[in-house]
Amino acid sequence: MKRELGIARCGLACCLCSENVNCKGCKRDGFLELSWCKDAEWCENRGCVIKKGLSGCYECEPSGCSKGLYAEKNKAQAFAEFARRYGISALLDCLERNEQTGIVYHREGIRGDYDDFDDPEALIRFIRTGKRTK
Repeated sequence: MKRELGIARCGLACCLCSENVNCKGCKRDGFLELSWCKDAEWCENRGCVIKKGLSGCYECEPSGCSKGLYAEKNKAQAFAEFARRYGISALLDCLERNEQTGIVYHREGIRGDYDDFDDPEALIRFIRTGKRTK
């Protein structure tokens, strides 16, 4: 875990991402200039947060949003909602504990153990407990 990379503005876990080894995290340098990031220009969540002057979607109402990544993926939205409710430090602590117990953020490509949740609340419980419940 690269805890110093933290949580992206959208809520995804930069600290656990293995997609881009050159990534410096979405919040580096104020998140305004990300020439090294192939997704920076099209990221609707990034644009919205910058426009609103927020540090991240977790300072807004992620559970009621359907912009960008939130339109089709529960992971980013659930992570942001977790951070809104419990704080960034608590999210990082849970992710670190989960990683130490074998929970993998990116198992195949960008999909891992935090994916395939239909219900964001179920994913939030999984983040908190490290256990899948029905």
